Amino acid sequence: MPQKTLLLVSVGSPPASLLRDLQDPLATHMGVQAVVAKTALPSPAYAFNKDRSQYHCNAIMRRLSPMLEPGQTAVMGITDVDLFVPDSPFVFGEADRESHTAVVSLFRLRQGADGEPLRRRIQTEVVHQAGHLLGLSYCEDPRCVMFFAQTPQDCDRKQLSLCNMCRNELQKLNR
Repeated sequence: MPQKTLLLVSVGSPPASLLRDLQDPLATHMGVQAVVAKTALPSPAYAFNKDRSQYHCNAIMRRLSPMLEPGQTAVMGITDVDLFVPDSPFVFGEADRESHTAVVSLFRLRQGADGEPLRRRIQTEVVHQAGHLLGLSYCEDPRCVMFFAQTPQDCDRKQLSLCNMCRNELQKLNR
């Protein structure tokens, strides 16, 4: 079976080295080859909601979708703006299986973390969203990468890897 390829796209101005730091965890824990896009998207002013002072995930994902090239399985934007979906006060990220797009933000993950702890939080959430793109759902195990994190501390508790149940589910999905 050919390896799945995930296109990583900078949206706004996340640190340049960050996208490269995501490649190994995605390969190791999800079996996905991550490729950094040559083209970045500017800060997503089009997605800004002035009532919430946040950026709507779906508007950003709609801009990411056309960036997929033949042979690429999915696309994920990495941004530094505060994200939301209508039913939540905020989200660390969002994935849509049908459009094969996702977006993850550093904005709230920065809370109380810098350097390596921040890098690990971002890696955890990127691997989590990649799991959704591959067909995995949320997990009840707070240590599993597929656990639904509601605080940065939830991210800190999670491992980068899947629990046994989620690993088995991913194997089934990849058959």
